[in-house]
Amino acid sequence: MYLAMNRFTVRSENADAFEALWLGRDSHLKDMEGFVEFHMLKGPEKEDGTILYASHTVWENEEVFRAWTRSEEFRKAHANAGTTSKLHEGSPSFEGFSAIQHIARDAAA
Repeated sequence: MYLAMNRFTVRSENADAFEALWLGRDSHLKDMEGFVEFHMLKGPEKEDGTILYASHTVWENEEVFRAWTRSEEFRKAHANAGTTSKLHEGSPSFEGFSAIQHIARDAAA
């Protein structure tokens, strides 16, 4: 398993627009071999008036994630990325993780 995460710092006054952008976009992820799931996470508002958001995708392995980043679907999903930078502070912060352990609840429970 490989987890790819981007963190975004968003001023609270931009939160609604930032969320609408993510909730309304066509990610094309479901079309990709090796894609498992996607989550957009929202943290609490901090004292400085910003909110930390984290998007993360789960992939079967790092190789299929890297293939996604080189795909036409990736280019389509990110076609308007440069036009939305005003909604978050700075650049997104990417972090990639390979799983070294996985514990899950038994499906029969």
